[in-house]
Amino acid sequence: MDIGAIVSTNLRKIRLEKGFSLTKLSELSGVSKGMLSQIENNGTSPTINTIWKICAGLNVPYTALLEGRVETTKIIKKSAINEQKSADGHYRIYCYYPDSPHHNFELFQMELDKDASYTSVGHSKVSREGRSEEYIMVLSGQLTLVVGGDQLILNENDATRFDPTGKHIYQNSGNHILKATIINFYPV
Repeated sequence: MDIGAIVSTNLRKIRLEKGFSLTKLSELSGVSKGMLSQIENNGTSPTINTIWKICAGLNVPYTALLEGRVETTKIIKKSAINEQKSADGHYRIYCYYPDSPHHNFELFQMELDKDASYTSVGHSKVSREGRSEEYIMVLSGQLTLVVGGDQLILNENDATRFDPTGKHIYQNSGNHILKATIINFYPV
């Protein structure tokens, strides 16, 4: 099943479970009613930031719209994962483990082309226990992370964690493709 069809099915299901009209979800997410309708009817494949906005409006984790595509296996091969990419194609993520009732995190591999940057609109899932956290570890290359008023430079094997609820920017400040592991943690 292609990613557009999975997002389409899950978006409609979650929106209706929450009792939201397209108009209400548009107000909560900042995504136009027309775009939401196109996504629900599998007429367009949403960008990563559009998925984040919709998930924020629904107050669900990013992978809630992607859940149908992960099978129970012992080995998850990257070649079997649907690539999600930014509008310009320079930022790519691969979701190995979506948030689920069995664990409260998402695990991604991220790739960012040389001399490229990606701005995340922020993603939040807030519970009574607190806000979400993002953990990132550079596998290869050099990452400049801009979050809040801070600019962090992470080299290979460096890691950090931060509050991802606001805008944050990933910049490839190295000489090759940047690869990193990202974990989004959601308090229960």
